[in-house]
Amino acid sequence: MRKTTICAIVVFMVSLLAFGFTSLAQSTISGTVKDENTGEPLIGANIVIKGKLVGTTTNLDGQFNLQSSVAPPFTLVFSVVGYSPKEVDVTQDGQNLEVALEEAVVFGQEIVVSASRVEESILESPVSIEKLDIIAIREAPTASFYDALVNLKGVDMSTQSMTFKSIATRGFNSNGNLRMVQLIDGMDNQAPGLNFSVGNIVGISELDLESVELLPGASSALYGPNAINGILLMNSKNPFQYQGLSASVKAGINQPQEGSGAEFKPFYEAGIRYAKAFNDKWAFKVNASYFSAEDWHAQDFRDRTQDGGTRINNPEYDGVNTYGDEAISSSNMKSTAQAMIDAGVLPPGSDALVPDQVVTRTGYEEADLVNYDAESVKLTGALHYRFNDNLEGILQANYGAGTTVYTGLDRYSIANFNLSQIKLELKGSNFFVRGYTTQERAGDAYASGTLGVLMNEAYKPSQQWHPEYVGAYLQAIGAGASNMAAHNAARAFADQGRYEPGTPEFEAAKSRIISTPIPAGAQFLDKTNLYHAEGMYNFSNQIDFMEVIVGANFRMYDLNSEKTLFELDENGEEYNINEYGGYVQLSDRFLNEQLKVSASIRYDKNENFKGQFTPRASAVYTLAQNHNFRASYQTGFRIPTNQDQYINLETPQARLVGGLDLFKQKYNMYNNPVYTPANLEVFGAAFQGALLPSTVRATNEVTQEVMDGTIAPEDAEAEVQRRTIQYSLEASVGELDPVDHKEFKPEKVYSFEFGYKGLIGQKLLIDAYYYSNQYKDYIAANPVVQSAPVEGPSNPLALIGLAGDRQVYSYPVNVDEDIYTFGWAIGLDYSLPKGFTIGGNFSYNKLKDAQKFKDQGLLVQFNTPETKYNISFGNRNLVENLGFNLTYRWQDEFLWESSFASFGTNISTTVPSYSTLDAQLNYKISSIKSIVKIGASNLFNNRYRQAFGNPTAGGMYYVSLVFDQFLN
Repeated sequence: MRKTTICAIVVFMVSLLAFGFTSLAQSTISGTVKDENTGEPLIGANIVIKGKLVGTTTNLDGQFNLQSSVAPPFTLVFSVVGYSPKEVDVTQDGQNLEVALEEAVVFGQEIVVSASRVEESILESPVSIEKLDIIAIREAPTASFYDALVNLKGVDMSTQSMTFKSIATRGFNSNGNLRMVQLIDGMDNQAPGLNFSVGNIVGISELDLESVELLPGASSALYGPNAINGILLMNSKNPFQYQGLSASVKAGINQPQEGSGAEFKPFYEAGIRYAKAFNDKWAFKVNASYFSAEDWHAQDFRDRTQDGGTRINNPEYDGVNTYGDEAISSSNMKSTAQAMIDAGVLPPGSDALVPDQVVTRTGYEEADLVNYDAESVKLTGALHYRFNDNLEGILQANYGAGTTVYTGLDRYSIANFNLSQIKLELKGSNFFVRGYTTQERAGDAYASGTLGVLMNEAYKPSQQWHPEYVGAYLQAIGAGASNMAAHNAARAFADQGRYEPGTPEFEAAKSRIISTPIPAGAQFLDKTNLYHAEGMYNFSNQIDFMEVIVGANFRMYDLNSEKTLFELDENGEEYNINEYGGYVQLSDRFLNEQLKVSASIRYDKNENFKGQFTPRASAVYTLAQNHNFRASYQTGFRIPTNQDQYINLETPQARLVGGLDLFKQKYNMYNNPVYTPANLEVFGAAFQGALLPSTVRATNEVTQEVMDGTIAPEDAEAEVQRRTIQYSLEASVGELDPVDHKEFKPEKVYSFEFGYKGLIGQKLLIDAYYYSNQYKDYIAANPVVQSAPVEGPSNPLALIGLAGDRQVYSYPVNVDEDIYTFGWAIGLDYSLPKGFTIGGNFSYNKLKDAQKFKDQGLLVQFNTPETKYNISFGNRNLVENLGFNLTYRWQDEFLWESSFASFGTNISTTVPSYSTLDAQLNYKISSIKSIVKIGASNLFNNRYRQAFGNPTAGGMYYVSLVFDQFLN
């Protein structure tokens, strides 16, 4: 019922606003648009009435005919990709115009919308903003436009797969960034069950992409929850303005993975788009794209448990990208031997020959478990109807599907994932109202770590494997083998019957496990839906002394993992989560229009958390027309994700639970306390340090009591052990510090920014900023340990793995201390003679007190290099129809923190510094309306990794052909 209510409201609002609008042609304007230098007609040029939606495009002869209900006088705006726009005043009906456009050579002419939700010059934006227009997208020296985002000032990227890349700004980069919002035509592109965008695997086709706008920093005041570190807006082409047929094909190779031989791996991409305006009323578009490749392999086989460890020299080996050998598969040999003695399998005293050694099972490499057939399919269709010059209705559907790999707590093989969106929107020159739904289907996704564990259990349960290992070890020791030789012999014996990759037994077991939902299997089920309605109105037509904008939205998440991932309510169903919010923005100009001041405030409420106010204030002062100085105070917040609220999932590393209080109650954490790993290290060290004096004390006491006849000699050894543990606990238990459970809250940021953007001599564009952020109630992962069973009393020895079982949890908490970050960046673009351009940017980001947080064991997950820079050089028309572009990128090393990196990892998780060079050469073939592009991402195959546990990325070399019916 609730799902259909939102859609019904939107339909009603659209119908109400549309009712009664009519369109009677009152004026007709015609003419021709040409290139100012060559005199050649410009086809596909856009002509719109300024301040209205009505417009048209030029035909193949550069001619246009515009009919409108608006009577002259009015202003026409002429624009086409690669040319400077021009405004022409129309004074009477029936005018025939000849308009010449000049090829764009001046920086800083872009118009942006995202910074203030109104059109404004990028030079006068009140906050930092980056933009890629059609030309920049087309000439990016990368395999895709999404890859080119990392070349923008201050942007970080995490590559988890060839088709799954996450971006971040101003710190806190992550795999699946929860602090960035990604919008496509106003629709949140997040996967609703995950609450982050899955890169561009189900995003927008490059052929249909008109522009990309990126706002680094807090943006919640206008865009609501989760836009705490930035927002990415991708806008598609309107079929009224971009008509005709376009198509592209791309083929290439990527350098082989290290150790995979000399062969190259191919990749392919193809796309097609067709748009048509039947008249000034109806227009439609359809487009499709397909990408296919063999994905990069994650091959970090370092041992998490010790530096330099291997399966040969460390029985506890746990490889970063091997699965099934995690701590959950481990057992202490001495404990296993004691259990075997108790069961009568081993003779008493034989445990003396067994070392106090943890042993893990033999794992499988990621390539044996993960689907590396990277694919991406994107389909879009839209129908546009113009009721009149001020009102346009849009029905749009987006569908994306693909196969990729994602790094979370586990490495997830996201096979046959799909995401669909349907939007109904009504927009005018000063308002919009839209409703949409996002439907996520996880397809055949599965957790590879869980798969590895269950593959081992399938051929031999751990309850059998570990005793076999201990028995074989004792036999080898008895035959005179060395310690490591005995370990290797024991593993070979216990691994008899192990499913080997590629065998029918292996494939059958794998198929069975990945088709069985978690927790019995590894399949990741998620069919969560999102329903969203929002609207905005600009009162510019009603209020003339200042600009007033108001907006509101309502959102509902319908959780559905078929009861495998999320906690269930009292009715045995998964939860729905409702959110709503609204905002108002006021803007005005002072000091002869040179100073623009804006202020806004927003209120948002999620049903599980208290409401949040997020104000923003900004000022831009324009000096000498092209020099703009800006200052802003912004706030942002993020609501804990759906998983942060309601997940309840057992993984190889820990049980993941939500941060809501219901989980503390469910798992008895108030009566059977939980402890942080850092605290247990302190307690464990104190316990070990007390063992020797406790042993001396216990030995002396028991010896005396044996002499006194109060203890039988045969019971002396056991009594010494009992008292030793008792006294050691008495001496160390005071070090145990139970976790104090506090209210779980949204995370907030308070941000100050100062910047300058200016154009000098029409040739040099400078953009610089400094920011300072203060995070309150920062949300971080909190791994904790509890003795099992959870309903019983706490067992200190179980907490440190010496006796009894324990349960490891991970749930999100708010950090008590405020977290401060700051940084600055500068970008320079210079127009050289003969059409050459050179540019670059440098950015610096710093987390204050990083060492203090590290010493406290707090995973802040800043995950950002302090310094990085990009340098670009190019010419769009080196000689006639030939252009090129080069981009060099470098970033410093940095520490990577994440749930995947934290559990049981005792090795460095530092991501090394790296540099790459991207290059492209393009040639325009006017006779067939096409552009040929030859390019390379990471030209010299300088292999790099952008996050711990992720694959190593190499060079990609390609050639593409793009056909556009209206190419000039």
